[in-house]
Amino acid sequence: MLFRDIPGQDYVKQALIRSVHHSHVAHAQLFDGPTGGGTLALALAFATYINCEERLDDDACGHCASCVKMNKLVHPDLHSIFPIATSKKVGGNTSEAFLPLWREFVLESPYRLLPEWLDFINAENKQGNISVEEARNVLRKLALKSYEGEYKILIIWKPELMNIASANALLKILEEPPAKTLFILVSDQSDRLLTTILSRTQRVAVPAFDDEEVSDFLQKYHQVEESRARQIAYLCDGNLAEARRMAQESPDDRQTWFADWMRSCYRNDVVHLVKLADAFDAMNKETQKGLFEYSLRLFRDMLVWTQGAGELLRVPGEELSFVQNFSKAVSMNALEGMIGEVNEAYYHVERNVRAKMVFLDLSLRVAQLFKKP
Repeated sequence: MLFRDIPGQDYVKQALIRSVHHSHVAHAQLFDGPTGGGTLALALAFATYINCEERLDDDACGHCASCVKMNKLVHPDLHSIFPIATSKKVGGNTSEAFLPLWREFVLESPYRLLPEWLDFINAENKQGNISVEEARNVLRKLALKSYEGEYKILIIWKPELMNIASANALLKILEEPPAKTLFILVSDQSDRLLTTILSRTQRVAVPAFDDEEVSDFLQKYHQVEESRARQIAYLCDGNLAEARRMAQESPDDRQTWFADWMRSCYRNDVVHLVKLADAFDAMNKETQKGLFEYSLRLFRDMLVWTQGAGELLRVPGEELSFVQNFSKAVSMNALEGMIGEVNEAYYHVERNVRAKMVFLDLSLRVAQLFKKP
């Protein structure tokens, strides 16, 4: 992974490169960013840059022996720890046993989520954790000198999933780090880390990808048509893992579905709302949740528009005219009520309440809210 392969994030890239040039590389760094962001990709690019044998001013060379090995995640001075769970694919209770699968998983894309990883290894439970044995193994590995590179590098993905024992073991290593060793913790829930670990790491704040970056990425790497790429960028809210998932699915016209639903609620057309509920019930859960998430985003944009802050809208052009027109037909109080109702419906669908009942009840409540002044 090279810096130039990562969309955007220019400020973070420059700060990391500058730290290497000025020999101010902190021994323990926390790459902290949102779910589906560029934290892991940046950590890998940073590790590649640090041990590059023909380092450029703004990136690793990409062709030296170190870069070639880093590109395949087989560099002997790169170590990885990540959550694991009991799996039928692998027998073992440490990351080392899962390393071949981990390489395959990350090389496919570094913009991944924990549930994807657990599905990838056929985990028998969907929790995943980092055991104390991991920290002990790391201590043994890092006690040795580096084989080829300037630094020994340990990347810990999802360190918030360490239990107390493993977190305390890691803390001891961070307090007395071996020479020329770099620890990179990659997290999207840093608030769950021990404060003692937070205090011993230098935080690297990684922002979410913006819509333009997501759209360009989908067009360049997934050959998604521009209009669809822009709609996905709007829906995924900077989550590149979610954007990749949506790009691989067959496109659905959520805007048409939402407009039809709202018009039926506005007319209080119960017969058509029952038909929509039947269609909603036939969808899989992820599609149902996706429609609710889309609805919440449009409701939010309507609130922004009614408050005269249209310049803040992220909504693509296809949906913008609908947002503007719909906002005239419903009061702000009604919009707030609709948001609350959709949130509650989302909660029930996620907990496996019959989708048809949830959606029809939601529709009738929304229909009543249209009459609210």
